[in-house]
Amino acid sequence: MDINLLAVPIMYGCDRNGAQYGPDTLRKKGIVDVIKNQNHNIYDFGNLFIPNVSESKKFVDHNNVKYLKTIVEMNNNLAHLVYSSLASESFPFIIGGDHSLGLGSISGASKYNSDLAVIWIDAHADINTHITSPSGNAHGMPLAAALGVGEPSLINVYYNKPKVKPENVYIIGARDLDKGEIELAKKLNLNLYTMEIVKKIGLENVIKEVLNKIKSSGIETVHLSFDIDVLDKSIVPGTGTPVNGGFNLEEGKKILKGFLSTSLVKSMDFVELNPFLDKDDITANLCIELVDWIFKVLK
Repeated sequence: MDINLLAVPIMYGCDRNGAQYGPDTLRKKGIVDVIKNQNHNIYDFGNLFIPNVSESKKFVDHNNVKYLKTIVEMNNNLAHLVYSSLASESFPFIIGGDHSLGLGSISGASKYNSDLAVIWIDAHADINTHITSPSGNAHGMPLAAALGVGEPSLINVYYNKPKVKPENVYIIGARDLDKGEIELAKKLNLNLYTMEIVKKIGLENVIKEVLNKIKSSGIETVHLSFDIDVLDKSIVPGTGTPVNGGFNLEEGKKILKGFLSTSLVKSMDFVELNPFLDKDDITANLCIELVDWIFKVLK
């Protein structure tokens, strides 16, 4: 398979220094060779340009969305890279950087194929808006914007309409939800599999149920967005918003294999490594192990 490595060195969505160095850290750890060694052709497109913005100007563009103009610009540029990658029959693998980039990935994928499902594997639902967000951090808003809810310039990234239908969104592993997110999930009747639900019905059953729903809907194209904080905080110290009660490494591999081995996933995010917070490269090394696994099971 032809893999396009699209790196987005951004921290403005999480407003925590260090996330912008995730892509280069993964390169130093040999991500290109790791993917190549799984018999894929890989093309490293380098780092997407992210301008320097002074911290003192984080609220210049909006009262409750930090660095809004830069976030929108980044997502527009990424969306076109993802669209172009898919149009060339390649697999775009987007590495971050923080999860605000998920909006651009979904926008590019849905422009290429509007009949799209999104599997969002994350400790957080990322369905806050400029109204509900307690922090103003855009990495908590990308999925809401992709659904057509939130700040207009985010909603209209790349093209002016929602990127994915609520019934085609599957959130797995969430365990740190804000009040506004809970309300929006209920309003839109999202397929929300919190860790509580995963433990109740079992991870294998969650994977089967999601795949059955996708297949019964007739959708054949999935964008998978994987935030490493879906794993338990004990094994990923190098991420900005770690949460207790997450998946262990084997469960993380199981969920990735469950979806990536189906030939449904046509694009993927891998985000939120923060080398500044890491301890003895524990998280960076685990990320490389996961990347190796991803491209071993990808069909």
